Amino acid sequence: MDRSAEIADFLRTRRARISPDAAGVPADGRARRVPGLRRDEVARLAGISIEYYTRLEQGRAGNPSPEIIAAVSQALRLDGTEHEHLTNLLTKPGGAARRNTSNGPQRVRPGLYLMLQTLDHVPAFVLGRRTDVLASNALGRAVLTDFDAMPAGQRNLARYLMLDPEARSGSDEWERYASETVAMLRLDASRHPNDKQLADLIGELTVRCPEFSGWWHDHKVLQRTHGRKTYRNALVGDLEFHYEALTLPGDPDQTLCVYNVEPGSPTAERIQLLRNWISPVQERV
Repeated sequence: MDRSAEIADFLRTRRARISPDAAGVPADGRARRVPGLRRDEVARLAGISIEYYTRLEQGRAGNPSPEIIAAVSQALRLDGTEHEHLTNLLTKPGGAARRNTSNGPQRVRPGLYLMLQTLDHVPAFVLGRRTDVLASNALGRAVLTDFDAMPAGQRNLARYLMLDPEARSGSDEWERYASETVAMLRLDASRHPNDKQLADLIGELTVRCPEFSGWWHDHKVLQRTHGRKTYRNALVGDLEFHYEALTLPGDPDQTLCVYNVEPGSPTAERIQLLRNWISPVQERV
């Protein structure tokens, strides 16, 4: 990842989305050649010099202090995830904000794997770096796809969503899910800028998914926490879930995703039918 280009593109796209009126910047009579805020306006809102902000946007400001990053984030109205992303980008390799990236495979703790399998009433799975699917329960495999049947290097949610035709046809909201997953990859890239497997995945999706490049260059970032998902299952029909994504204690690069079902809902009835269908199948160990 070209760090300077990433900083420049992210800051340009963030200031382009804020109108001067929304930021409370008075008109000064100058013609506007770019959308949103100018560099000098962001600098003034952040309380720093235009020269320093220009160096910052060009990736030439060294290691700015947390106070400077917070001031720029406030001026650009960044949310918490965007602020984390900007901090990652502006912190040089080896800085405190970067996460250590191991080149070895991620593994799910035995206790967590056991807990995952005991969640037999709802779909659940564990995501690792770059949206690798590290483990899933029987309903998770039945609702999404059987990641366990794939070669280890192919068990990836982003690759499945964007390259598998069944994923595209499996929900009326495919475009939203796929674009949000790209935003998750963008955040992961700033956390782990030297992750070669992530770089390879981004290259593959750029070549093979027509929509990927547009979403990637939007520079949106997302930390998935909770929300609503709908799927169309070939066996039981339409399903609606309210998911919770929980970062695991002791490993911030693993997330437990649980797809909860409203009791008494049509989805609850269909999930029971799905459980009955798959119950003869032995759980994989």
